[in-house]
Amino acid sequence: MVQEKILIIEDDKHISKLITYNLEKAGYSCSAAVSGEGGLKLLHKEACDLLLLDIMLPGMDGFEICRTLKQHDKLRHLPVVILTARGEETDRIVGLELGADDYIVKPFSPRELILRIKAILRRGKIETEKKDVLRDETLLIDMPKHKVTIHHKEIELAPMEFKLLATLIERRGRVQTREKLLSDVWSFDALVDTRTIDTHIKRLRGKIGKYGDRIETVRGLGYRYAE
Repeated sequence: MVQEKILIIEDDKHISKLITYNLEKAGYSCSAAVSGEGGLKLLHKEACDLLLLDIMLPGMDGFEICRTLKQHDKLRHLPVVILTARGEETDRIVGLELGADDYIVKPFSPRELILRIKAILRRGKIETEKKDVLRDETLLIDMPKHKVTIHHKEIELAPMEFKLLATLIERRGRVQTREKLLSDVWSFDALVDTRTIDTHIKRLRGKIGKYGDRIETVRGLGYRYAE
């Protein structure tokens, strides 16, 4: 059985060694970098299944790394877990909006960290087994290419907007609560104000034209993509 590989970008060598020890004990293969630039070089040299990322790094910080990854065709789908001492809500929201799959605040429980990593990797496997293409009339979502087109014209969506739209269309006709969307789209327990979902829905509606009207607000519950 091939081991799943995790890259750790963390400038505190003690924490990095602690994480590596626990992840390898849990059956993962690990590599580590102490700077953002070093981590990006490793990502371009060798494949990995998940990135564990600190925010406060020398030189390029974690937010900048996350932004860079999500703009790279080959790395944009890489799951990212931010692990940081910065626990303010604004930092959480920024991290999630940049495309992070989870946000864990130090000090952390190694057991909880492993459980969250397992959940994200398992969800990723399930998503790859889903249909490659989602469609609503002329709106087409090409999952492998991570591309949305309307009337054959590509629509530029942020990573979380893409995942949000794909989730709503895949579950069309069914109400999705804000908490459910936070959990499934962001792979994140509802520790962030659920109003972040409303912000993303508003932006998404504005980008997809007439199809934005099909994202219905269900008062007191959440959202539903009309059948």
